[in-house]
Amino acid sequence: MRDPHNERVSSDIDGPGAERTCILSGRKGARDDLVRLAISPEGLVLPDVHARAPGRGAWIGVSREALEIAVAKGKLKGALARAYKGAPLTIPEDLPERITAALSRALTDRLGLEMKSGRLLLGSDRIAQNAREGRVEWLAHAADAREDGSRKLDQAWRVGREEEGSGLKGVRLPLDRTTLSVALGRENVVHLALGESGAAQRVASLLERLLNYQGQIAEPPAAHEPAA
Repeated sequence: MRDPHNERVSSDIDGPGAERTCILSGRKGARDDLVRLAISPEGLVLPDVHARAPGRGAWIGVSREALEIAVAKGKLKGALARAYKGAPLTIPEDLPERITAALSRALTDRLGLEMKSGRLLLGSDRIAQNAREGRVEWLAHAADAREDGSRKLDQAWRVGREEEGSGLKGVRLPLDRTTLSVALGRENVVHLALGESGAAQRVASLLERLLNYQGQIAEPPAAHEPAA
């Protein structure tokens, strides 16, 4: 990434707790709730979902559908021109898809890190046992997981948390089993769970941002208090 030509650069990366403003909607939000855009050395506007690229960035906090409309109508181009003070730039036609891919990759990368650390639980039997014993903080199912298998694990989770009848259930991921299996290097990854609250919060935060961008409502299970 590069600094736009003739721009007086001021960092917008430091201080993750500070608010950022969406250049399209004007909505303010925490850095982790929005997606940062930065300019490559070739002048391409690209997603910087981890907010690590040097120079000044621009932030968006709208759904993919709204972004596609903004791209088609030229509103994003105008907003970026103002944000980068007329610096030459090119908006890829597939920018909305690139953002989806980048957010999905950030989520699967985090799941991979949790797996390497031994915190990610895979396999229905293993998850069910931990869930019934009250040792699951976050439960998720692949987009194409069978309903009966998901229901059994959801029930085991409610039992372990002493929340029977609450309707608590694992989140349905916007990723199918093939995508999860390839990303994690395991066969037939359908159900996933985390037993450590910090890990659950890290994953839930990335998942929520992806679901929000896709226009879905995220209700991360990590928000629930641990069972007594």
